[in-house]
Formats: sequence, C-alpha cells, structure tokens
Amino acid sequence: MAKNKKIIVEGSEITILQNDENDFISLTDMARYRDQERTNYIIQNWMRTRSVIEFCGLWEQLNNPGFKRIEFDAFKSESGSNSFTLTPQKWIETTNAKGIISKSGRYGGTFAHRDIAFEFATWISAEFKFYFIKEFQRLKADENDRLKLEWNLQRTLAKVNYHIHTDAIKENLIPKELSKSQISFVYANEADLLNVALFGFTAKQWRDKKKRKKKRLKQLNQIAITQMTSLVANQQIKKLK
Repeated sequence: MAKNKKIIVEGSEITILQNDENDFISLTDMARYRDQERTNYIIQNWMRTRSVIEFCGLWEQLNNPGFKRIEFDAFKSESGSNSFTLTPQKWIETTNAKGIISKSGRYGGTFAHRDIAFEFATWISAEFKFYFIKEFQRLKADENDRLKLEWNLQRTLAKVNYHIHTDAIKENLIPKELSKSQISFVYANEADLLNVALFGFTAKQWRDKKKRKKKRLKQLNQIAITQMTSLVANQQIKKLK
C-alpha cells in the first residue's frame, strides 16, 4: 500500500489508498456521512442488495481472473431476501474478491476500488455523490499537475546536465588546435567521451599509476571549475529561479 491521501466531502474526511496503482477509497469513512457510529451496519446493509451483488460481481469478472463465480452465483440467488446478510470479509473470503479489501488496526476499515466506491456514494445520497466526485477529480487534477511539474523539472535538469557535459568536453576533450575532422573522430569514442567529460581522463589514463597525485588533483580541479562556470551561466537554471 502506498501512503494515504485524504479528501473532505461535506465535512467528512475520506481516506484514499493506492494499491497496485489503483485508487481504493474508504467505504468506512464514506459511511460516516450517514451514521458516525454504525459504519459496519451501513456497509452491510448496502451489500445485501441484489443490484450491488450483481455490480460487484461484474466488476470482479472483468478485473479479477481468480474470482470464484460459483460462490458469487450463490450470493446472487440469496440476495434481496429478508434473511440474507453479507459482510465485506465474507464476500472477500468466499469469492476471492479483489475490488473490496478489509484492513484491521487503528487506520483500518473497508476499502473499495473507486468504481465500486462511486456506486456506494450513489446509495448514500445523490448530493454526497456529487460533491464526492468533485473532490476526487480535484485530487486527481492536483496529482497530474504535480507529475507534470516533476517531469518538467527532470527535463530541465537533463538539459542542464547535458550542457555542463558539453562545456566540459569543449574545455577538456577538444583542444582548440584540432581540425574539424579530428574533432569528429574524438567524439566517436563515447566511453572516453564520458570519462573525460566527468573526470578529465580516459579510462586508460585514469588507471595509469605513473601519474602523480598532485597533477591529477589539479586537473580535476580544472574540470570542476569548468562545470561550475557552465552551471552558473546556464539559462535553464536561471528559469527555475
């Protein structure tokens, strides 16, 4: 389970979990809109109706290959009668349902896939469902905006990183006296290109133990100065400010 998210609907705080990238919404929290104390009774009363059994069964058949249809048919034939009762736990254990989950503990309760939760919201009241959908859509819109912002930031940082590497290559890999044909030849060696851009040496040169430590540190320092100069002057970084 991912971390919880919450929305407020008509004064009721409703928890939303993510399970395998699917939103599961707390029916227990939703039921408090009708009755603060007897949330289990509200959910059980909803689940005993034939229309709900058929809806949940159809959802499972479309989304859950392990759903036990024979057991589902037994529930469907019994549903609607005065003596029929059904708890979320019994539905899950008997049919191997995945659209409804039951969690124990302090932050537990009954959670349902959003498709099923919307059906529950309809049963609670038309007004509640209207505001519930609006708040849920607002939450998803905020999530999308945040993902776009993160993507744009990563894209900008990638551009900055490329710019730094390019400047480092110009300063350390391609001396000014090389001809254009020589520059093209140097660029062809991608492995050494990266090594020189980052460290100022080819892999072979890096392994060369004859180089004195003082000289290596001096060269690395020159690389760092080049990269920091490039970073400070980069226009993409200035835009982020």
